[in-house]
Amino acid sequence: MPIYEYRCDACGTAFEELVFGETKVACPRCRTPKVTRQLSVPAPARSSGMNGSDCAVGLPQSSCCGGTCHQH
Repeated sequence: MPIYEYRCDACGTAFEELVFGETKVACPRCRTPKVTRQLSVPAPARSSGMNGSDCAVGLPQSSCCGGTCHQH
């Protein structure tokens, strides 16, 4: 049951949808079924400790820790 990101071809609304099997996806704003699935980038893995060693090397500060570790 993955969550996919979509963009409506008619009104441009971006939205996410939890898809079960052959679920027909429609825009939540204008209800058209003319939508395009977008490429999604998975979020980086984070631990709960958020110290300098928890951040992924090479990512912008705002990408992994909200800029709080400043170890980049």
